[in-house]
Amino acid sequence: MVVDYADKALTQRYQLMAQTIIPRPIAWICTQDAKGTLNIAPFSYFMGLSSEPPTMIVSIGHKSDGSQKDTLKNLRETKKCTVCMVDEAHLEQMHFSSKELDARQSEAEIFGIETKSIIKDFPPIVTGVPSAFFCELYQEIDLKGSKTIPLVVEIKSQYIDDTIITDKEKLTLDYEPLARVGKSYALLGKRVNPPKIP
Repeated sequence: MVVDYADKALTQRYQLMAQTIIPRPIAWICTQDAKGTLNIAPFSYFMGLSSEPPTMIVSIGHKSDGSQKDTLKNLRETKKCTVCMVDEAHLEQMHFSSKELDARQSEAEIFGIETKSIIKDFPPIVTGVPSAFFCELYQEIDLKGSKTIPLVVEIKSQYIDDTIITDKEKLTLDYEPLARVGKSYALLGKRVNPPKIP
């Protein structure tokens, strides 16, 4: 079977892509508006882009009423975000934080998400996450005819929980990140060693 995307509705294309381009890591993004209101929202159209410059890309859609999502608005305004990686302990709060709220409301307060400030002038991290990236907006990509806005963010610093570091010299980390698989979530705990190339 070959599916011609030109014949499919947007929702159908999304479902096909979301079920086959997997697993996708979840970026739990913390941003603040000019008044300091903290927004915490998960995004699964997210991936590392380059190590020089150290960048990641995340695609941000719009709210159900067509207005900008708070994450997009805040990033355009302040140019800064903190991207937290999610583990199983935070699954419920992360999932709840995907609910649309008024821009004046914070997911941290509504869903009891604890945060802590690590680096001055960047939004806080979610307390207890295994790792987080402190990023600045690098580039906004214009996808002609799309309401989805891909943003490239540049990593300035990274927080790593000491308990997941297995080798400080080699900077080897071991934890079970949470990923999106279609409409479900999955833990990426099972690892398979690569075969030796002859």
